[in-house]
Amino acid sequence: MMPVEIEAPVSVLDASGRLIHGGWARAPYFQYNPGLIRASRRRVNESDRYIIFSTTHLVILEVLDSGYVGSSSISVISLKDKKRSTQMYHTPFPLGSFEMPESSETGSVRIKLKKMRIDFITMKEGFRIIKADIPTFGHHLRLRGEVVLSVPKGAESMVTLMPWRRDKNAFRYSRRSPWYIVEGVIQFGPSELIFTKGKAWGIFDWSRGVRPQEDVRYWAAACGLSDGRQVGFNVGYDSSDSRQGTENAFFLDGKLHKLDQVTFHISPVNWLEPWHFTSNDNRLEMFFTPHQEQEELNRMIFYSLKRRQVCGFFSGKVVLDDGPALEFQNITGFAEWRKTRF
Repeated sequence: MMPVEIEAPVSVLDASGRLIHGGWARAPYFQYNPGLIRASRRRVNESDRYIIFSTTHLVILEVLDSGYVGSSSISVISLKDKKRSTQMYHTPFPLGSFEMPESSETGSVRIKLKKMRIDFITMKEGFRIIKADIPTFGHHLRLRGEVVLSVPKGAESMVTLMPWRRDKNAFRYSRRSPWYIVEGVIQFGPSELIFTKGKAWGIFDWSRGVRPQEDVRYWAAACGLSDGRQVGFNVGYDSSDSRQGTENAFFLDGKLHKLDQVTFHISPVNWLEPWHFTSNDNRLEMFFTPHQEQEELNRMIFYSLKRRQVCGFFSGKVVLDDGPALEFQNITGFAEWRKTRF
């Protein structure tokens, strides 16, 4: 089976709820309608996640509805002194109550629990606004702020629709955009996290689908400047059927350069040792210097989600689609391993 690039709008599911076909695209051409899903709502997985960072801090904001359990979380990570603060709110059996948008290009996510509020707002021309207000965060500090994410001219995204070979109902429709330009301020206790144009970047991680019974997934993404040009990448793999298109790509000034299979080489003993990434087409060789790691476990009755998240700096070399090789050094990014089971 050969990779399939989708270049025009197409539905994810047919009228009987079956996946029409998998593939990859440079824009979110796949049209997702959860009303066509025939699997139990407890298996539907929908998430929006933003990873934004400056020269001093990395912030992860996520809203997840996994059927059995929902979560809204923010992590603030210092890239200088290796301190990390995380605040997470759980919602048992959200089952679609978060009203996650069906499209990654329109609609907004608004979560309000007790005194906490997180807003992911989608504006015209691709602009996004993130607002957060958490009165008690970490060590009784308040987190409050607003940032604006803007799009480089002509930017493309890594969009994939992947089925599972052994589960006819399972699929994952995802969009990754590792090139946002970030501006704004987040007040974190007595400190101000300042994001300024040219020194702050954002990664958008959007996913919709039906979970298989068990899945193990590796993912990494980063963005930043190299010799005055914006570079970024998205690489990963799991147990889905990626023969019609992997999620691996490198981005130069927002333009996508497609890669085939990418392998993560990780020390089985210590994840804070350097990682090595290679591709089967010999177009990518990359090294990751981890900065710090966090483990997470969410469990609800028969459902469990385990994650190991690592942030740090990526350096390497990639061969672009039109032939030349590009080297990049110390691009800030994020990697994770996650295992889901129900």
